Amino acid sequence: MKRINLLIAAIVIGYCNPANAQSVNDDTEITVTNEKGEKETIELPGGMTCEFDSLLSEYHIKTYLKPDTTCNMPDINPVYDKEVYKERLSKMPTIIEMPYNDAVQQMIDRYSIKLRHSVSMMLGIQNFYMPIFEEALEAYGLPLELKYLPVVESALNPNAVSRVGATGLWQFMITTGKRYGLQINSLVDERRDPIKSSYAAAHYLKDLYKIFGNWNLVIAAYNAGPEKINKAIHRANGKADYWEIYPYLPQETRGYVPAFIAANYIMTYYCDHNICPMETDLPAKTDTVMIDRDVHFEQIAHVLNMDVRQIEELNPQYRRDIVNGTSKLSALRLPSTQITQFIDNQDSIFAYNAQDLLSKREEVKVNDDVPTYTKSSKSKSRRKGRRGRGSRRVTIKNGDTLSEIAHRNHTTVAKLKRLNKISGTNIRAGKKIRVK
Repeated sequence: MKRINLLIAAIVIGYCNPANAQSVNDDTEITVTNEKGEKETIELPGGMTCEFDSLLSEYHIKTYLKPDTTCNMPDINPVYDKEVYKERLSKMPTIIEMPYNDAVQQMIDRYSIKLRHSVSMMLGIQNFYMPIFEEALEAYGLPLELKYLPVVESALNPNAVSRVGATGLWQFMITTGKRYGLQINSLVDERRDPIKSSYAAAHYLKDLYKIFGNWNLVIAAYNAGPEKINKAIHRANGKADYWEIYPYLPQETRGYVPAFIAANYIMTYYCDHNICPMETDLPAKTDTVMIDRDVHFEQIAHVLNMDVRQIEELNPQYRRDIVNGTSKLSALRLPSTQITQFIDNQDSIFAYNAQDLLSKREEVKVNDDVPTYTKSSKSKSRRKGRRGRGSRRVTIKNGDTLSEIAHRNHTTVAKLKRLNKISGTNIRAGKKIRVK
């Protein structure tokens, strides 16, 4: 396994070397030429930037992916005429329009040259996720080619987080995620849940299609938001076509649809670019069990003799390795072979080291002891100096006034008021008053 991880790491380091790039400016931008021969710079979507260190730490990559040692293709990207690309794009079994232009070509070059080993990894990873994506898209009656949106968004990394906080395979922002039913709080982030986020994304895409009725505009709106697409349409004199509103779009959105087309192309024609998919040993089947109490992953791992990383991999929505079943019935995904063991041993699981792992207290006792302080000799002498040894109090008699008390005790009304913090003239019989 260590050798496999080293090989994967070597692959990633290899493709991240800028010397391998062709027709690519840097890691975040590319330059394209429009029909007028003018050059412009467009931003790359997050899934096309060279940040895959976090992906290497994913449990399923370490456990189930390995280089295909039987693939003998040369690590060289063949050069084809543009007519070849146009023909291949036209032959893909898609509902969504997949036209060719320089922006699309640049994105294909990006995948087939600088990111070719990333593509190899994603071709292996897709075995985990594509069935989930397809089921969600099918449930909402959407084109199945939309399954490659997460390739563009997150490079199929379920723990991907963008610079603006978009999270998960489908890169949901918090507000959009909550709008489509994803639970997001300190313990749970269902944007990381491959199943729930896929159904939320399908729902969102369905709603966007109701607005625009054009899949390229829907894809652009998924990236930029419907408001920006509507503004671009307005500036383009009402032309509801992605390529017509292209100049009025944000830089990243200009590259988003071309990247989506390129992702569909490269995931279909990878062999023609000498890209070998990584070999995949699919994990055992999984199933869910509903939890009505809080439980920590370490409790489960210890009792069931599992790797806690595997539990994290199967349940990425739980941010702190805690299933918060107390607040609501929550799902825990485990290998099918472990479900019966969990049910049979759940009392032991919930009891194991609960005091340390689940430290949130239901009730606390407030310390009601009266505090005692050791006062310094300096403060004592200062207080003694202020009061003096001659400090004296007298009792106020019925009918007494401040003037009379002052006269009897050879002082003034002003001093009495100052010593006793009296603002007016009202005093009450029976109370003591300082006179010195």
